[in-house]
This record gives sequence, structure tokens and C-alpha cells, in this order.
Amino acid sequence: MITTKTKTIGAYEAKTHLASLLDQVAKGREIVITRRERPVARLVPIETEKADADLYDRIMAFRNRVAPLPKGETTRDLIQAGRRI
Repeated sequence: MITTKTKTIGAYEAKTHLASLLDQVAKGREIVITRRERPVARLVPIETEKADADLYDRIMAFRNRVAPLPKGETTRDLIQAGRRI
């Protein structure tokens, strides 16, 4: 689906101006790359903020479900103990 924020560009021009295209994509623009006027690829922004927030929420939910560590013991201590096994 091509939206109003979509820009179409040929493969040669995309190769030549990749850094600029990535800057545009980072700002929310979608770019369709064509070869011989046929679409072959699409550059789209990654929704990292949503993914990061979802991961954080899942980690915190897990953390709240498990029992706290014994007093004075850290996660690093458990990792080191696991490596010694």
C-alpha cells in the first residue's frame, strides 16, 4: 500500500543516496525502491518505541510474578553461579 508519505525511487538512485534515504525513513517516510519501474523493495521505519515499551512491560510483569532474590544476592551472582556449573 503506497501512502502520501511514500516516495518511489530507482535502485541506482537509492544506492547513490542511501544515507539520505535512511534519514527520511527515520523521520517516518516510506520509500519504495524500483528496478525498471517495478517495485522490488520498501524501506519503512521500525516501530522501536512500541516494541521496547512492550518488552519492558513484559519483563516487569515477569519480575513481579517471581519471588525476590535472597537478601544480598544479585542477578549477577546467579549468572556467575550458573556459569560454574
